[in-house]
Amino acid sequence: MNSDNNNILGKNRISLLLLKFSIPAIIALVTTAVYNIVDQIFIGHSVGFLGNAATNITFPIISICTSIILLTGIGTSACFSIALGEKNIEKAKQIIENGLILNIFLSLAFTIVLLLNVEKILLIFGATKEIMPYALTYTKITALGIPFFILFSAATFWIRADGSPKFAMIITLVGGITNIILDPLFIFKFNMGMAGAAWATIIGQFLSCLLAVFYLVKKFQSFKLNFYPFIFPRLKIFKHICLLGMSQSINQLGLMLVQISMNNVLTYYGARSIYGAEIPLACVGIILKINILFLYIIIGISQGAQPILGYNIGSKQYDRVIKTIKLALKYDSFVSITAFILFQTFPKEIISIFGKGSSEYFMFAEKFFRIFMFFTFANFIQIFSGNFFSAIGRGKIGLFIAITRQFLFLLPLIILLPMLFGIEGVFFSAPISDLLALTVTIFFLRKEYRIIKTLEIEQKKGLN
Repeated sequence: MNSDNNNILGKNRISLLLLKFSIPAIIALVTTAVYNIVDQIFIGHSVGFLGNAATNITFPIISICTSIILLTGIGTSACFSIALGEKNIEKAKQIIENGLILNIFLSLAFTIVLLLNVEKILLIFGATKEIMPYALTYTKITALGIPFFILFSAATFWIRADGSPKFAMIITLVGGITNIILDPLFIFKFNMGMAGAAWATIIGQFLSCLLAVFYLVKKFQSFKLNFYPFIFPRLKIFKHICLLGMSQSINQLGLMLVQISMNNVLTYYGARSIYGAEIPLACVGIILKINILFLYIIIGISQGAQPILGYNIGSKQYDRVIKTIKLALKYDSFVSITAFILFQTFPKEIISIFGKGSSEYFMFAEKFFRIFMFFTFANFIQIFSGNFFSAIGRGKIGLFIAITRQFLFLLPLIILLPMLFGIEGVFFSAPISDLLALTVTIFFLRKEYRIIKTLEIEQKKGLN
């Protein structure tokens, strides 16, 4: 992709561009979700529901990794796309190089902290005595792959923005397919249990990372990557990257706090209910990962829209920005409504895929699916908006939107409602917070849309 007046982001049909950039992103993300789900299925059928509960306990670690990925991935690619739209190649070059430095530093720092405090961290995440051995086995191994996971995942954002969405897809597919192939081999044939699932994950992540590094060093189209920023990092660029990536990053950190709080609430109130402490942990872990499968499709569409939005904002082609917003929201709404119908109609059938359980197990799962996930049909608006504001350089608004659902609404409700209604109070915390957050998000999205629409109208008048 060349950074001139012939850039496809500024001239090709929006519908074709959105498909070109979204489909590879969706395939890559869905593959990631699928191999997480496959892990759960194999673990559920080999180790049992305690194994599934253990992977739920470790899930906040994935949220922290994803937070770093989004901070450096979205932040860097948004800055990069805007710089390309402005035809500032030197600035775009410095952004990618400094984004790489920031990514490596944060991933190594988190890995070291995790390995030095793994048992304490798992206790904070809500591990019980029965679950702890499985969680420790899984985490001590998968922690070794964190730097590979964070680097290749963030790099896929940069590679898509560089005009190679298919290569970004291949990077994730290689790791995902490797994991899916190795899972049954390690877990069943070699009888490695949780350790087998963990090693399968690491090997896949390492192969994906090798491909990502190869692209950045040898295949990057917009410029050749230099290594001088490793000696002279630019703090101003770090700040800009963090500003535009912060909204989605904070959203993930909020999700992590929600997960930790929910795990502890489920353990405490579950032990005082007919379900027990372990059943809620196992069910919620599975259901949230299924939900992520559908969320990743929406996120993939939003990621596909991001370089289109960023470039056209930078080049002041406001009519193309408007068209991208409308089309992305249309696609997102279709996916969300489909997920809502499935969650409300087939909760027991979906949860049964992951192994057997008691009547209480399926009772909890069905209630959680139907109530906690009730606003699935509308949640796409907040996901799109977070990416949208980052893409157009309005990181502060994106940050505020991100903190509304997780920090201002969901987290307090997860803690307060069970005090009044027991464990079932957790079920209603999500739909209430979703409704409140949706109201806030629509307000800011409509306001920004009107601003861009006004700029479009004024631009057309100036041309006449």
